[in-house]
Amino acid sequence: MGPVSGLVLYAIIWSMTFLIAIPIKLQTQGEAGTTVPGTHRGSPQRHDLKKKAWITTGISCVIWAILAWVILGGVISLDDIDLYARFGPGTFEPNGTGE
Repeated sequence: MGPVSGLVLYAIIWSMTFLIAIPIKLQTQGEAGTTVPGTHRGSPQRHDLKKKAWITTGISCVIWAILAWVILGGVISLDDIDLYARFGPGTFEPNGTGE
């Protein structure tokens, strides 16, 4: 895994983790009892995005380190997940009916 691949892997892990963390402990305007005119009751009143971004960064570093170790250490290689090489291309059916 090269440096660019490592950065791309980290960016994907960070964004997925952040999307999971956003709704945690979210307080809506309906729950707070103060709805701003023109907004929905489900709009966030308090979201703490900065705190969630820092927590996401820490969790993502740990997940990235584990995945980098697995990839660089050869624990799981491409041969382990190459199903085409394991099962072959399959049979050819000219009519495509499956019979």
